[in-house]
Amino acid sequence: MKKNYLFAVIAVCLWATMATVVKMLVADFPSLETLAISAAFAFVFLLVMNCKNGEIRKMGQYGVRDYLLMAGLGFLGMFLYSALYYYGLSQLTSQEACILNYLWPIMLVVFSVIILKEKLTAAKGGAMFCSFLGIVILSTGGSAAAEGNTVMGMAACVVAAACYGLYSVLNKKVNYNQNITMMVVWFIVAVFSAVLGLLTEEWHAVTGGQWLGFAWLGVGTNALAYLLWALALNGVKDTAKIANLAFLTPFLSLIVSAVVLKETIQLRAVVALVFIVGGILVQSFYDYAKERRKQ
Repeated sequence: MKKNYLFAVIAVCLWATMATVVKMLVADFPSLETLAISAAFAFVFLLVMNCKNGEIRKMGQYGVRDYLLMAGLGFLGMFLYSALYYYGLSQLTSQEACILNYLWPIMLVVFSVIILKEKLTAAKGGAMFCSFLGIVILSTGGSAAAEGNTVMGMAACVVAAACYGLYSVLNKKVNYNQNITMMVVWFIVAVFSAVLGLLTEEWHAVTGGQWLGFAWLGVGTNALAYLLWALALNGVKDTAKIANLAFLTPFLSLIVSAVVLKETIQLRAVVALVFIVGGILVQSFYDYAKERRKQ
């Protein structure tokens, strides 16, 4: 368990830097170029890892239909999600975009009710209300620090969260090797973002230390963090105890953005975050208590 907690904490710390690093990169590069280059780093890293540990040989057990399904899930859950989130970061402050990003667990609940026909309980309804109230609080008064289109930025982040929530629900129906799946997913993200970016954006040359930012984003927050998170949850009897550590990410992200980007932590942002994460935790603790009663 100690190793599992260590992996989870490292993953959370890596994710906490994501919004800040993306915000720094999109200040100099178009959002799709940023996504394309970082996704390429993630794909190459996972390819090397899969070759080293022998997982690459398992690619032969899947057919064309399987890879098309992986690609479709990758397009929805990583490409659309990341492209919209990166755009949101280019329009909002780092803290605002990161807070809205954590609507995805509630979106997962919404789509589970719609698609998987799960029962809409009072706890789920209360969690949804709290989280969406957080959006209202965050959007009240506009953004004093953001230089872009606040409305479009917030809309992009909310839709991004919906895409990832829908992806999480659909991903429950498939059972593929996650090492192979994530490698394919990041390849799809790299290809689609590169093609669309080259058609719609004016790309800039990457120089010097900027490569370190892309490498950190691609290898650290995209590939390595997700891999460590999967390892943290692997073989654990009570996944909720570790899974709830993920909710530390937006709080740590606020601190990182304040230190690195010199963003002032706004009171309404903290209140909105408490409502959004609080709604998620209410649902999590309800499900946990329900499972314990069944045992």
